Amino acid sequence: MELTFKEKLIMCFITDNRWERFLTGLGNTLIITVFALLLGITIGIIVAAIRSSYDKTIDSVHGTFKRAVFTAANAVCNVYLTVIRGTPVVVQLLIMYFIILASTRNGIIVACITFGVNSGAYVAEIIRGGIMSIDNGQFEAGRSLGFNYFKTMRYIIIPQTIKAVLPALANEFIALLKETSIAGYVGIVDLTKAGDIVRGVTFQPFVPLITVALIYLALVMLFTRLVAKLEKRLRASDH
Repeated sequence: MELTFKEKLIMCFITDNRWERFLTGLGNTLIITVFALLLGITIGIIVAAIRSSYDKTIDSVHGTFKRAVFTAANAVCNVYLTVIRGTPVVVQLLIMYFIILASTRNGIIVACITFGVNSGAYVAEIIRGGIMSIDNGQFEAGRSLGFNYFKTMRYIIIPQTIKAVLPALANEFIALLKETSIAGYVGIVDLTKAGDIVRGVTFQPFVPLITVALIYLALVMLFTRLVAKLEKRLRASDH
């Protein structure tokens, strides 16, 4: 006999407190997303600073040793970007879980590191593009204030760059949030996995999967609105 929609809701949420699976999955998804974002931004800023500094200053670097170190650092960054952007994130997750970090079975930590490293490659290119778009006069202004190159980057260039690339970073954050839906491949009960578990137990695909989709949609809409407000405030601070 076909169940009514109300009965399906009760089966998927109320029976055996299955709503707790969705809550746990949502919490894990947000934890992975936030920590991966922080790691990705950190990696992205470092890689972008190295690559943009190499492009802008390599011709003026004196000394064989300094030049060799600078070139090696840039080469490492290029290899990192090529490998991470050239392989699927799900494969990176499996390699990290079963090979590189096989000694730990804490899937949350593995997922945070994997998605953070993956996101860092894309954030790096976003920030590098922003740095390269900053007028060279800004660098000269930093030098006139007595800053060396790295202080100029820290106090003058990076803050302007972040403001300029904020919309692109917001899109990366939203993409990262949705990418975490593959965390279930290594046994993590994220939001998507929670919905799939409920579907498997109840044999009712519609309610749990649509619920998962609606939660993701609500999160994306919320973060998009928050970023729009932040952009508006940053624009107001320019005047």
